Amino acid sequence: MCVQHLAFTGVQMNLSVTFSNGTASFNEGFYLTAFQTLPTKNYLILGLAIIYIITLLGNLVLLSVVLMNSSLQNPKYLAVCNLAVVDISINSVIIPQMVPVFVFNQNYISFGACFSQMFFMHFFGDMESFSLALLAYDRLIAICWPLRYSTINTNLRMLLIIALIWILVTLLDIFPVIFASRLPYCSSRAVLSCCCEHGPVYRLACTDTTYNRQLGTVKTMITLLGPLFFIVFTYVIVVIAVMRIASVTQRWKAFHTCLTHMMLVMLYYMPVIIAYVLGNLRLVQNVDLLTAILTVSVTVPAMLNPIIYSLKTDELKERMVKLFRQSKVAQQIIKTEVKALQQ
Repeated sequence: MCVQHLAFTGVQMNLSVTFSNGTASFNEGFYLTAFQTLPTKNYLILGLAIIYIITLLGNLVLLSVVLMNSSLQNPKYLAVCNLAVVDISINSVIIPQMVPVFVFNQNYISFGACFSQMFFMHFFGDMESFSLALLAYDRLIAICWPLRYSTINTNLRMLLIIALIWILVTLLDIFPVIFASRLPYCSSRAVLSCCCEHGPVYRLACTDTTYNRQLGTVKTMITLLGPLFFIVFTYVIVVIAVMRIASVTQRWKAFHTCLTHMMLVMLYYMPVIIAYVLGNLRLVQNVDLLTAILTVSVTVPAMLNPIIYSLKTDELKERMVKLFRQSKVAQQIIKTEVKALQQ
């Protein structure tokens, strides 16, 4: 994964910290060295640029439709909008900065910018899994307690849950970044990645990094597997509840409401799991190729999420069609008025 230069306002990084290697002190930056052996590097960047454009268009249209229709401003679509914001953010953090780095070979990044990138990359990546867990919670309430849904899951409660998730993920991600920034980097500054990722950076430190590795592992287990276990738990309860419904039609309707969310979960977790297996079993020997696979696996879900939600959710699809029809009618009226004025 890769990240763009964003200002880290949540934590005041001390950019003037001086580290010593025993003979001299300095505060240099890092050099991103990924894709040097990848012959199709430019095609990868072009593909990621297309992914980014589609991500922006899809999620912005989704947000606009929800904001322009008061009937969609309910807890379910608050959670959907939260996911859309996260999708835009994660790909905005990863993709744009790759152009100057890997097209124009401007691969130097300052010390402070590197750790700012590290925080935002991991923050929005972790927010993706928690956002999917939030959607699972909404479906659990809607299916298991449909008559009490409007009282249990209000807009205010959903906003509070979203706020708490953002705070929780901030606390989980900020400490690995702070501890990594305090390590002495007195030898190589070449980061074997396309961004300042936590693992490739802290391994460059010229001291014992056991604690940093353990902290990163625990954080990953919490932010990746924690939401996944919660999602699986909610669907076990949903399946039990649905199987108690006598009507086959009602059963299918209940499962259909969960189908879109299940697709999003598979789309997010399957590429991550596959990339993890490929890396740990050494099935992909080329480090640059593995980095490219990881980058694509992280950015593609953010592009496809709004498309899947728009196509699989009847209510949202109807509103989008209505919006586009109104836009065409408005354009036709304007053209008619312009012709009338010209005559």
